[in-house]
Amino acid sequence: SFIEVVRGLPLVMLLFMAAFMLPMLLPAGMELALIWRVGLVLTLFSSAYLAEIIRGGLQTIGPDQYDAAQVLGLSYWQTQRLVVLPQAMRAVLPAMVNHAIGLLKDTSLVMVVSLHELTGALSLSLGGDPIWRPYYFEAYLFVGAIYALMCLSLAWSGRRLERHWLAPAGQQ
Repeated sequence: SFIEVVRGLPLVMLLFMAAFMLPMLLPAGMELALIWRVGLVLTLFSSAYLAEIIRGGLQTIGPDQYDAAQVLGLSYWQTQRLVVLPQAMRAVLPAMVNHAIGLLKDTSLVMVVSLHELTGALSLSLGGDPIWRPYYFEAYLFVGAIYALMCLSLAWSGRRLERHWLAPAGQQ
């Protein structure tokens, strides 16, 4: 299936396919900018992993939860919205935060297909200006600090959300 294929292929290979092979497969005269092709690949790649994370969370819901919802007279959609999904999301929140952090770090791979994110922009800047070349170490340390700050912010937000969701009723 789609999920197994995408999860079985390296992200770098998918990025190369989007950058170099997809334009050959598009109809004549139809062009899709590289940023859109790469964005599509990152979205599909992420969706495959998220689908598995959420599937795992849904499997944690026991049949007794469905039975209890049926006894209360909830419809299928009410059961999903009010009983199943809140419990599943609590179960998968740490994995989803971990995936978001991984995806943020994976964005640096777009540099291999000539798109320049933070690290690529730094390389272009340092390579083109001889005055800044002696400051490679400091510049990459700064970019590393930016990535670390973004990842730590995601982790902090995830922990905060986890505490909020897992707090007993009345303590939120």
